[in-house]
Amino acid sequence: MRIGLLQCDDVAEALQPRHGNYPDMFERLLTSVDPTLTFRTWRCHDGDIPSDTEAADAWLITGSKFGVNDGSDWIEALCGFVRELWQAGRPLVGICFGHQLIAKALGGEVVKNERGWGVGMSFNRVTERAPWMTPWQEGLDLVVSHQDQVRRLPDRATILAVSDFCPIYLMQVGETFLGIQGHPEFTKAYSADLMDYKRDALPSNRRREGMASLDAPVDDQLMVRWILNFLNQALRRPAAP
Repeated sequence: MRIGLLQCDDVAEALQPRHGNYPDMFERLLTSVDPTLTFRTWRCHDGDIPSDTEAADAWLITGSKFGVNDGSDWIEALCGFVRELWQAGRPLVGICFGHQLIAKALGGEVVKNERGWGVGMSFNRVTERAPWMTPWQEGLDLVVSHQDQVRRLPDRATILAVSDFCPIYLMQVGETFLGIQGHPEFTKAYSADLMDYKRDALPSNRRREGMASLDAPVDDQLMVRWILNFLNQALRRPAAP
């Protein structure tokens, strides 16, 4: 499978020597389950938006420090490409910012969470069991780092996992789009370093809670298996007449 990485930000330069950049994180995560995957990256935040929906077999939108409602030209152009992928029936997974951008591009709504930052581990309940969720479990606990979240689903979307903090944590749109608010590509070590890097922007109590939450197990390997199962299922769909 050829994965097209739609990169929407860079890891802070101070953190890259230890953790790498976003493409490094996703390649490490995805090839830990399927070493045959190949990758091509488009730096969308620099205005590099793909022109061909078939340049990759499946697509993935990364997280970002930017917000989908910022009004930047590159965000609007990427929304346009997401709509092209939707019309073409191409598989797409969105992570955090990417999850929110899928919702926005297809007519949903994204807002700032009135409860502020979500950092550290998030603890979520899987509310719908999809065929690609193998192996199965009822909880889905992942690292997060976000202020924005999806408030209204786009058409043909189903909520698959929720938490009290984020009611639309995991969503499927039709048979080809999947959105995940959490970051399966973030290690707990990166989460700790990121919270420390952002200490001036985070309320001290939220940072302490986030740091303490990192003692819990993380379901990154489960989520990557679900992602790859979803993409393979979407790729096996019969072509539209």
